[in-house]
Amino acid sequence: MAANELASKRFRGFLPVVVDVETGGFNARTDALLEIAAVIIEIDQDGQVRRGATHAFHLKPFEGARLDPASLEFNGIDPWHPLRPAIDEADALQRMFREIRTAIRAHGCRRGILVGHNAAFDLGFLNAAVERTGLKRNPFHPFSCFDTATLAGAALGQTVLARAVQLTGEEWDNRSAHSAAYDAERTADLFCHICNSLHGSFVRAEERARQLGWKDGAPAPLDLAD
Repeated sequence: MAANELASKRFRGFLPVVVDVETGGFNARTDALLEIAAVIIEIDQDGQVRRGATHAFHLKPFEGARLDPASLEFNGIDPWHPLRPAIDEADALQRMFREIRTAIRAHGCRRGILVGHNAAFDLGFLNAAVERTGLKRNPFHPFSCFDTATLAGAALGQTVLARAVQLTGEEWDNRSAHSAAYDAERTADLFCHICNSLHGSFVRAEERARQLGWKDGAPAPLDLAD
């Protein structure tokens, strides 16, 4: 089976895309979205998932956005630094969505599904930005997601990203943490490790599904034209 067919089959027509956001607070509707990164998840001919390309952007706070000083101190972002290469939310999302739609088509999938560490937070900010900018054809499922905090808690006994990553044998750099690109890539590595450790379980489930006479399910079609 070709790798693109495997990608569609492994996650029922969904393409996992790891997303991390850095923000000016905890309220997705009122607080600034300052960084966003998306990491495409790929799959090889042996059914092993791996981290693909990273697409990361610095964003300008939207007009009237709240910037909580405690959040900015935590993530180390200066929204007004003259050398910060920030762009408008709509521009960043359009660029990111274009790359994701291309990957969805290339892997034979029909829709993206967000993977995140405490994924509801990232999905909430993403959906709020989509609504705020009025963008159409969001490639992500609007509410379903894969949460690596839950997966890591079940598989590794750790829900903290830094600790879970280190348990997989990967290194963790505290100096790079709380950058959307770095955290998204480490989250992608964690997701791939857990999925690959469950590969045998997936193969057994596929065999059982065949015995039950089930046909492959797939989400509703999505218009992916540029």
